[in-house]
Amino acid sequence: MMKFLIMMIFMIPLCLKKSMYWLVQMLLMMMMFMFMNVSIFSENFCNLSYMISCDIMSFGLILLSIWICMLMMMASENLFKMNYYVEFFMFNLIFLLVMLFMTFSVMNLFMFYLFFEGSLIPTLMLIVGWGYQPERIQAGMYLLFYTLFASLPLLLGILYLFNKMGNNNIYFLKFMNLNIYLLYLSMIMAFLVKMPMYFVHLWLPKAHVEAPVSGSMILAGIMLKLGGYGLMRVLILMENMSLKLNFIWVSLSLVGGFYISLKCFCQIDMKSLIAYSSVAHMSLVIGGIMTMNYWGYMGSYILMIGHGLCSSGMFCLANINYERLHSRSLYINKGMMNFMPSMSLWWFLLLSSNMAAPPSLNLLGEISLINSLVGWSWISMIMLILVSFFSAGYSLYLYSYIQHGKYYTGMYSFYTGVSREYLLLILHWLPLNLLVMKIDYVMIWL
Repeated sequence: MMKFLIMMIFMIPLCLKKSMYWLVQMLLMMMMFMFMNVSIFSENFCNLSYMISCDIMSFGLILLSIWICMLMMMASENLFKMNYYVEFFMFNLIFLLVMLFMTFSVMNLFMFYLFFEGSLIPTLMLIVGWGYQPERIQAGMYLLFYTLFASLPLLLGILYLFNKMGNNNIYFLKFMNLNIYLLYLSMIMAFLVKMPMYFVHLWLPKAHVEAPVSGSMILAGIMLKLGGYGLMRVLILMENMSLKLNFIWVSLSLVGGFYISLKCFCQIDMKSLIAYSSVAHMSLVIGGIMTMNYWGYMGSYILMIGHGLCSSGMFCLANINYERLHSRSLYINKGMMNFMPSMSLWWFLLLSSNMAAPPSLNLLGEISLINSLVGWSWISMIMLILVSFFSAGYSLYLYSYIQHGKYYTGMYSFYTGVSREYLLLILHWLPLNLLVMKIDYVMIWL
């Protein structure tokens, strides 16, 4: 695992020249294919160590991180063309990737906390540095303070554990079973804000709307997954407490997911709608993890990876429209089928994956989550029905609103999709729908 870290660090000097932009992108792609060949299923524990290690849960999420970072470069060609601080953008991106790589691969809780918070800095820079509207400063502050407010208790909880146990290794946590309410709250709250759970989700739509396309992609693709990953790792620690108290989070998430789905129908900004749909999907993931059963864990993991690819692809599409029309309003983005018929196919493919149509990973994840939640309590069926139904509802609403209708006559110039954009969308959609073939990677964990 150290070899990939060193490879990323050695990419940093390449970021100092603008002409190296596509080379860095190709190197990331190469690194992704090299990482795919890490023998995760070999009999000896060759990827586990005290410091940087990689089990199946880390493997998928690191793979996703490298892939999304590579696609972010491909989506941000505008910065390259306008020479808009490209060198710093590349450096920021590699720095962010190092942070994410380390977050998913360190096995020490304190180091995990360090990198978990560290990934916030480059994201903040992306939003504040390359965002569109002046409100991006406010969005950055929301992002920073929501996350930091819940993170300090997490740090105190980790230090308390170290004091109690004498070490902070995640693999040794399963031998502890602590029944302390305050510790339970402090350990999970930071991750619930990061997910984000309903009630603490306000930073997400703001950050998405103000962020550039690369910022939105990394936020939707990876940042929300940090919360789920953290929850999966720390809930082992407090099983008794979780079995007593988790019903609170499950209920909050399911009802919140329903409310957010309704909120999606009120949006007039494309990015805002996609951001709120992310919150609705993540509410199912929180529900699945909190049921503390096998189906829930697997479903959450699969849905996190599926959502990362799908949501990121949809933000790319929104950006493609934005580059043409210089607006993200649904009132102006109408009748797109007349201008970009092939792009409307991609809108359809990604939105159908978003509402969990086969053969996407989202469907598999949602089936597992529905299994786990209904097994946990049959009453959750009511909310699950509503969330699933409305997820199809707002996806179709977005599609029909953008593609059909009378187009805006104020458009004075226009050009159709270019091959780079189609490649970008294919690279989101193919893994999302082909990974279903290799689902034994996540379905047989133990």
